[in-house]
Amino acid sequence: MKIASSLALAAIGGLAWGHFEAGWLRTRTLSCSVPSLPPALAGLRIAHLSDFHLGVPSRGTRAVERAVEWASERQPDLVCITGDLLSHPRGMRRLRRLLAQLPPSYVVLGNHDYGIARDPMARGAAPFELEPPARLLQDEAVSVDLRGRRVQIVGVDPRSHMGRRARPADLVDPEADLRILLCHFPGIVDRLPPGVFHLVLAGHLHDGQIAVPYGFGKLRLAHPRFPYPTGLYRRNEATMHVSPGLGTTFVPLRYFARPEATELLLGA
Repeated sequence: MKIASSLALAAIGGLAWGHFEAGWLRTRTLSCSVPSLPPALAGLRIAHLSDFHLGVPSRGTRAVERAVEWASERQPDLVCITGDLLSHPRGMRRLRRLLAQLPPSYVVLGNHDYGIARDPMARGAAPFELEPPARLLQDEAVSVDLRGRRVQIVGVDPRSHMGRRARPADLVDPEADLRILLCHFPGIVDRLPPGVFHLVLAGHLHDGQIAVPYGFGKLRLAHPRFPYPTGLYRRNEATMHVSPGLGTTFVPLRYFARPEATELLLGA
């Protein structure tokens, strides 16, 4: 009986921790090296948010709300959001309210937005439109002027990526001083011609969401062998940042994979 009671308490404690960590937001500023960055754009600040998964019960919703509040207070030069905004259409009202709190933001969708997922709770809400100050990019490009320089943002629709039809390089303006690609899936970086984009922003992996630490690393139970689980990478002459995301899927828990809102501080 004592062993059974101990195991039950351990299980309850483990569930309680996973529930707590799902809402335990980390806010982080990362120095992000972008070779050939024009001096006028050095110090540019980009808030990168991802994987809200609104519409299902989870403390991840609290993490999203705090992340949006933090990003709004920081007043970055750009806000970029890389997909999986919704896991269920009932999260739409909250999503619109949160996006309205942010500075002008550039957004792509993810597979959960279309209900393309193994998560049994996922229900598609897309296609849908977003209202200013948010701008949804679906295999589209937009250019903005920052510090007197032209910055181009290209967004990939998840359906074209999963169908291997995405051709973001075809949308590139070679005269832009900084070219940013938004795609929910980090694997797109391996399909890019070298040097076409300076910066790639992605999400999708949640840093594994459920992870087991060991030695100097951790085993990520979701996508355990994926080469770009979280953080900064240099591939095909582009710098890529993969966000750990904010929400949860399958189970409303996180272990050793805290939700994160990231500010990227660009430098050459």
